[in-house]
Amino acid sequence: MAGRINDDDVKAVRDAVPIDAVVSEYLQLRNAGGGNLKGLCPFHDEKSPSFHVSPAKGLYHCFGCQEGGDTVDFIMKIDHLSFAETIERLASQAGITLRYEEGGYTPGRQQGERTRLVESHKIAAQFYAEQLDGAEAEIARAFLAERGFDQSAAQHFGLGYSPAGWDHLTRFLRGRGFSDQELVLSGLSQEGRRGPIDRFRGRLMWPIRDIAGEVVGFGARKLREDDNGPKYLNTPETPLYRKSHVLYGIDLAKKEIAKTSRAVVVEGYTDVMACHLSGITTAIATCGTSFGEGHIKILRRLLMDHSGSEVVFTFDGDAAGQKAALRAFEDDQKFAAETSIAITPGGMDPCDLRLAKGDAAVADLVESRTPLFEFALRHVASRHNLDTTVGRAAALDEAAPIVARIKNSSIQHESAVQLAGMLGILDTQFVVRRVSQLARWARERGRDGGPDQARPQQRRGQAAPPEQARPAGPRGPALNLRSPARRVERELLKLALQRPDLVSPAFDAYGADEFTAPPYAVVRQCIEDAGGATAGAADPSYVPRVREAAPDDTVRAMVTELAVEPLLTRRDPDEAYAGVQLATVRIAAVDARIADLEGAARRSEAQGDHAGSAAMLQELWVLQQYGKTLRERGAAAL
Repeated sequence: MAGRINDDDVKAVRDAVPIDAVVSEYLQLRNAGGGNLKGLCPFHDEKSPSFHVSPAKGLYHCFGCQEGGDTVDFIMKIDHLSFAETIERLASQAGITLRYEEGGYTPGRQQGERTRLVESHKIAAQFYAEQLDGAEAEIARAFLAERGFDQSAAQHFGLGYSPAGWDHLTRFLRGRGFSDQELVLSGLSQEGRRGPIDRFRGRLMWPIRDIAGEVVGFGARKLREDDNGPKYLNTPETPLYRKSHVLYGIDLAKKEIAKTSRAVVVEGYTDVMACHLSGITTAIATCGTSFGEGHIKILRRLLMDHSGSEVVFTFDGDAAGQKAALRAFEDDQKFAAETSIAITPGGMDPCDLRLAKGDAAVADLVESRTPLFEFALRHVASRHNLDTTVGRAAALDEAAPIVARIKNSSIQHESAVQLAGMLGILDTQFVVRRVSQLARWARERGRDGGPDQARPQQRRGQAAPPEQARPAGPRGPALNLRSPARRVERELLKLALQRPDLVSPAFDAYGADEFTAPPYAVVRQCIEDAGGATAGAADPSYVPRVREAAPDDTVRAMVTELAVEPLLTRRDPDEAYAGVQLATVRIAAVDARIADLEGAARRSEAQGDHAGSAAMLQELWVLQQYGKTLRERGAAAL
């Protein structure tokens, strides 16, 4: 049984790895104000960023799907790891040696499954890279040289060579403590007649890394005529590797994609290499499959879906390339980014183009791109006889919906005019009206049931209100948390978690009855159980303690949400702002108590309890005076 990781080591790992650094490996983050960051949520599809990260608190929360937590929770969720696997990975990144209790730790036996598979791929990549320098790999080095790639290029991309024997890698990994079951599960080995044998033999090897930079699979190129396998052989589907969710080169390209808001999609491993070496460092490629929805999600998180972002596809000019381009256009609406196409001349791919004409030709190829919708329109026009009325009408029927799908409305109008000219239709305004009508119908269909239109659009840069965005489901009692009094209670709790220095010590004197929503009252109790806002004013472990004090996951999620949600002020909060929230919540509590006393006093008087009624009226007078003072003096009267 695996040993339990020492608690102090777990805390050290949490403290050592900043949450913004971890999250930035998976999506682009931008300033959200108040020291927070925001980006497109990796856990659900959205068009405006509602995923917030608080580096100071070490927490994240999505106001769209309600996912939230700390660094460990994020890695567990996004990479489907166990708690132990996550701590082991983060400890490795931070250079922390973990201690294990309950009988110690035996490497190779007590690590989580995914951690073991990642480690096996890391070692395999090193093994293959070392083999590339050997005599047997001369054929692989010659292959690279013929395509313009020298030793430094091979090292930059981590290329390697798999020996031609049956089980070189399998025996090597066994010697490093990996079991046969692990080797087959990883896809590095496969079952032979007498036990596991190497899956890749006598091939040039490309390590395929995920967005975090971990090797999750390999692409292998055939080098010899007597190799009866396919030209390219990829790792099979494994717990680590799903070809529809990986992009070759994404680990090298992600920062430049986020920086330039442009991604270049090419068709092969050597094309990615050629582009990067030609200065197009945003190039990526799919791994033995067509570009699909899983790949789109990866790019959208990096491009942030703003209007200036762009995805450029490069395809050969042959029939297969045109078919691939049109298939890519079918996914155009899944991007907020503009999509373009760059057709390589003479059927050459970027690798051939670089070899024939140099680095500048590859850069020029990308710069000469054409909007993908224009390519699609020309393709439609080429399929109809535009010399006849029937042919022009048929072409318009097919082309008008393409123009209607153009996201930029000004470009849409201009393209409708161009379409009329392209098809030879003299009544330009007829084409413009036809396109406008189709675009309007598409918008109306989206409002009626489209997934992205289901939520009201917020102002630019504003997160969705959590109460609006929360999906239906058993997430606690159904409450109207949008009432003015409860909004102020929420703001006060946010201050108590995010800026306890501004509301302490007054906040700690507030009772549970001053928070009218039961979930808010529970959060207030959690703050008290964690030592109160006064103790948290200068304690970095304050919010984690509040989360630990939560009685269940629902309350813990609300604590996370309140600790990350932006405050309702455009300026940095100060004592005056905090004082308004403190006073408003107290005034609401006093008014509620006054209403209760008035009703109770009338009932006592009606029942003949004059003494009880008099006592209540005396308390009522005191509360009314206190309420008046609060309204006049605000927080100074607390």
